[in-house]
Amino acid sequence: MDTEVAPIEMSATAPAPAVPAAPPASTGVALDPRLYIDPELMRAEQELIFERTWQLAGHVSALPRAGSYLTTEAGNQPVLVLRDEHGQLRAYRNVCRHRASRLLSGSGQCKAAIRCRYHGWTYRFDGTLIGVPEGLTYGDRLDKSALGLLPARVEEMCGLVFVNLDPDATPLAELIGDLPERLAPYGIESLEPFAPAEGTQPANWKVVVENYLEGYHVPIAHPGLMRMYDYKHYTTDVHEHYVWFDAPLRSKPSSNRLERLYGQLVRPMPGLDASERHVWHYAFIYPNTTIDLYPDQVNTWKLTPAGVDSTSDVSGCYRPAGADPRTRLVQWLNQRLNTLVLDEDVDLVANVQRGAMTRGYSCGPLSKREAGVAWFADRIRADLGPALNDAW
Repeated sequence: MDTEVAPIEMSATAPAPAVPAAPPASTGVALDPRLYIDPELMRAEQELIFERTWQLAGHVSALPRAGSYLTTEAGNQPVLVLRDEHGQLRAYRNVCRHRASRLLSGSGQCKAAIRCRYHGWTYRFDGTLIGVPEGLTYGDRLDKSALGLLPARVEEMCGLVFVNLDPDATPLAELIGDLPERLAPYGIESLEPFAPAEGTQPANWKVVVENYLEGYHVPIAHPGLMRMYDYKHYTTDVHEHYVWFDAPLRSKPSSNRLERLYGQLVRPMPGLDASERHVWHYAFIYPNTTIDLYPDQVNTWKLTPAGVDSTSDVSGCYRPAGADPRTRLVQWLNQRLNTLVLDEDVDLVANVQRGAMTRGYSCGPLSKREAGVAWFADRIRADLGPALNDAW
């Protein structure tokens, strides 16, 4: 902590915090620790969770015109998203139908078609196979009509693009209820990306998700957040397919220099009212997408298994174009403070992963502060039900 200096008052008075939401009647039961350490369950998670749920692919800014594309993964399955000549988003499994080469990587711009870099098989934006070099050498074994790209589902929600490998999946818009209305004031679709990052965490993906889903550990493990949060009014609002968190900020300036400077300088983005200066919101869409809503920027996070005891995280940060130097400083402060919190969280989840391997251990009761963890555990057990019955 920095040396104490004279406090700097914020330029606006913080609004009275909302009354905390009533906790759920039941706090549920945590997951069996074997779900964090059993490698045999990884295939079941891929098939029963990651290939049947909506996965964050990226931001709409990566798809500005016909032929623009981005690539992503749904669990361990490669996916290609592009905008066709009619302006519609399309998604496919990112694999050539010839001999399994991934078609595209990263993001960029196709010209008139999608061309495999291995043998040159070429597809229209609608997935139809239209070109095969030396096609006559295949004789009657080549049926182009049966060799189009394998489709996936795609939807845009408030400027964020999601994909689903299940052709019969319920539309995302039908699952997330009022979440788009909650996100709308931030104008995410009009924001521009900055500071993308990828990393790994030394814990099972479910441990990382559960750490995100509760603020119960904040007073013990995150001294910086505790100086900033009005923790008594940190609330969790559980819905069927997403969880919403409100984290009001204290009106009293922090004793830490960087935290205090953030509180002094931050101001709401265009579209937000003055009350949003003093609150951070977090949203989690099952099973692995986070959306962090700050007065000065919006951050997303996608968490994917990289092994039974490792998690891949891909983050995106978005802000209004043309920010002035003050706003850029605030955004840098936000990023710096969040990096410190992430470092603390990485240590926490690694410690939990090691503890989950303890023979004879079973999880204790969950508190009302851990309603999001209970909700997540119920969803995981429901999705993995058949596999759990077979395995145990």
